[in-house]
Amino acid sequence: MATSNTQRSYRAPCPGCGAPVEFRSAQSTHAVCGYCQSTVVRDGETLSRIGKMAELFDDHSPLQLMASGRFQGKGFTLVGRLQYKSPSGTWTEWHALLNDGGTAWLAEDNGAYVMAVPASTQREVPAAEQFRVGATTAINGKSYTVASNDQVVLISAQGELPKLPPLNEPFAQVELRSEDNEVLSVDYGSQPPQLSRGRGVLLEDLALTGLKDESAKETKGRQFACPNCGAQIEVKLEGTKSITCRSCNSLIDLSQGIGGELRHALQDEPVQPIIPLGSVGQLQGVHWQVVGFQHRLGTEPDDPDEHFGWDEYLLFNAKRGFSFLVDSTEGWSVVKPATGAPKLSQDMKVAHYLGTTYQQKYAYKAQTTYVAGEFYWPVERGQTTFNRDYAKGKALLSMEETPRERTWSVGNQVESDTVASAFKLDSKRDQFKRGDAGPTSGGGTGCGCATIILVIILIIVLLAVLRACDDDNWSSSGGSSSRSSGGWSGGSHK
Repeated sequence: MATSNTQRSYRAPCPGCGAPVEFRSAQSTHAVCGYCQSTVVRDGETLSRIGKMAELFDDHSPLQLMASGRFQGKGFTLVGRLQYKSPSGTWTEWHALLNDGGTAWLAEDNGAYVMAVPASTQREVPAAEQFRVGATTAINGKSYTVASNDQVVLISAQGELPKLPPLNEPFAQVELRSEDNEVLSVDYGSQPPQLSRGRGVLLEDLALTGLKDESAKETKGRQFACPNCGAQIEVKLEGTKSITCRSCNSLIDLSQGIGGELRHALQDEPVQPIIPLGSVGQLQGVHWQVVGFQHRLGTEPDDPDEHFGWDEYLLFNAKRGFSFLVDSTEGWSVVKPATGAPKLSQDMKVAHYLGTTYQQKYAYKAQTTYVAGEFYWPVERGQTTFNRDYAKGKALLSMEETPRERTWSVGNQVESDTVASAFKLDSKRDQFKRGDAGPTSGGGTGCGCATIILVIILIIVLLAVLRACDDDNWSSSGGSSSRSSGGWSGGSHK
């Protein structure tokens, strides 16, 4: 028997193996024995064994049980862990015991983290099927957008837990997001459904101690043989769910773990990124490493024959999570996954987010055609989304939507020279020039006479072509848009 802060700690032998099982919170009803994986339930001071928990999926997270930190002025300790699986992959939620006796959840979210606390509603929670992705709803008088509605299963658990959904039995989980970056999750794994309300956090802001030793992570050696060519592949990031083989370019799905048969897809047309994988650079005051690359193809919704392409570099920082460096013909931009969901006008042409009003520039279908490196979500060649791009000046906002999920990214444009310098590729500066390149962009010089003459010549040629088109009675409806912007977004949640 021991005490922890103001809470009474209860310890009793595991009904399965006799090892000590400890409950530090009066709100915890379940625990998983760390020795025999028995799932035990507490009734007063009596423990009963109700089954055996599956082995944990090794996510190589820096977090572990008994790590501690501070959130909103309160100390907390991680005492339990739940691992879930959905069609979008696997993710982890950590049960945090607050020093004042309350509980919270530290959950993975779109390559970052959200800290959430239990919430309640003033009326009965609607059935999961009533939440349509993209629709708006009000909970306790606050407006939210339905960001995802998915079937999930609990695949494993560890430590002390206040809840425990049935193992490997699918149940609905709905995620609502607000304009002020709040996340409201509705978990239908129990009745009545359980709600939690959270906001995005950075691990560095939680002042965490007791994390896994970096050297301990390296000794685990996440290496395996490529299922296509047999070459050795090393997984470097703890949350990787997709990776490509550098020898044969095969795209490999790791969302179900490394063991067993691995799903993979061949990529016959490798695309060479301008910024090599593994490059390290400093953008917007943050040191980033390029860990992934994908080429995407957009299609005009009203003209399936009109295509445009762009590239996305997945950037990683151990303390900041992930961001995207986007390379399109209109220029370079840096965006990161947004925690919240902007408020849209009825026609979806205007988006309001964190005090800024954005206007829609483009709406299109997007498809992933080539990938390289590691990704925190399961990437598939041929994945399709419907995208909307919004902007206000150099500030950018982008939406990606699938039938199960709507995600947002927010960021801003950056100069091509800034990108080249950030990754020490000044010798290739000309290859980075995009839509931001202009007569005043290089060396601070003005528009010279040669440039003016060239522009005049181009205008004359263009007018001649247009006149010829009129003479041939070309129909304007048969033309195609010249847009080739490329999306400003990337990724998907969990």
